[in-house]
Amino acid sequence: MEEQFISPTEEEDERPWAARAECRGEDPALFFPGPDDDTSAALSICARCPVRQECLGYAIEARERFGIWGGTTERQRRRMVRRSA
Repeated sequence: MEEQFISPTEEEDERPWAARAECRGEDPALFFPGPDDDTSAALSICARCPVRQECLGYAIEARERFGIWGGTTERQRRRMVRRSA
């Protein structure tokens, strides 16, 4: 699944923390893997990211259904949301 294109200005307004994200400039395909693709490269980038918590908070609030956000997979975020409900 492809991520919807967001212009840099819109991204800065909606996600000001994204300018400091470790994934900035990386191949987006790493963060939107297929069902059988390895997620370890994306997760290792997230692990060293200074804005990982902001990214995860955004993904949960925005109900991002696809991709690696804040060092979590879609399945992990679904579990987090269910546990907090």
